[in-house]
Amino acid sequence: MQKNTKNVWSAVLYIILFISLFIFIQSISLLGSGYVFNLLSGNGKVHSVIPNNSGECIAVSAVLSSFMTIVLFVAMRWTPVSRNYLKSRPWGVFVWAALLALGSILPTEYLVEKINLTMPDTTRMMFEDVMKVSWGYVAIGLMVPIAEEIVFRGAIQHTLQVALGKRYPWIAIVISALIFGFIHFNLAQGVHAFVIGLFLGWMYYRTGSILPGFVFHWVNNSVAYLMFNLLPEMNDGKLIDFFHGDDRMMYGGLFFSLCIFVPSLLQLMRRMTSGQR
Repeated sequence: MQKNTKNVWSAVLYIILFISLFIFIQSISLLGSGYVFNLLSGNGKVHSVIPNNSGECIAVSAVLSSFMTIVLFVAMRWTPVSRNYLKSRPWGVFVWAALLALGSILPTEYLVEKINLTMPDTTRMMFEDVMKVSWGYVAIGLMVPIAEEIVFRGAIQHTLQVALGKRYPWIAIVISALIFGFIHFNLAQGVHAFVIGLFLGWMYYRTGSILPGFVFHWVNNSVAYLMFNLLPEMNDGKLIDFFHGDDRMMYGGLFFSLCIFVPSLLQLMRRMTSGQR
């Protein structure tokens, strides 16, 4: 019992370290990118942390911070890295994880709207600026999902699973999802990230690999990026606006999403190996 308590407290300290480093790397990357972009603005003076071309600056900052996070956590072996899962040829798991992500997009958006949560204007404007630039997809669609899966599942959840043992996997999943939601620093994104984090954590627990979660994360973020750029008239609206104000079409879309979501969930339950690592 005393040994288990020590393991839990050790895990807590490591998790505080992981979160602190994650925030610190993001902060110094943003400050550094802002400084460089300001110097390159033409007059050689720094007027503010974030320059006028903030979207490009934030996107480059996200790419850099994600890269530094990945390198640090892998080099320090805080996130276990192995090819064993790929050797099992889990292509079906990847396909169903992608479909699960597609099927979850409308229902999770509907849930957030029903709770009556909205993203702060400053955060919304920041994301809109990032989505508009060429580096936006590299940041949001690729680098950020990899870095977040490495930190929140590969490091934080893995540390909790080891400390708590095989008897309490859902505690590790829920705690890592809560931290994942909290780190977004606003309630609307936080609730969405928490719900998504539960699925990501479950996939990590069942496979011992961040790869299925990365596929899910990548599809989720890629769809958001595509919808922003292909359907700009929907960016400031509600889910109902996507269906031109037609309730019947909206609920039909939700039903169709669940027709993708439920079979995908069942397939993953059948295909994913249980309780590895």
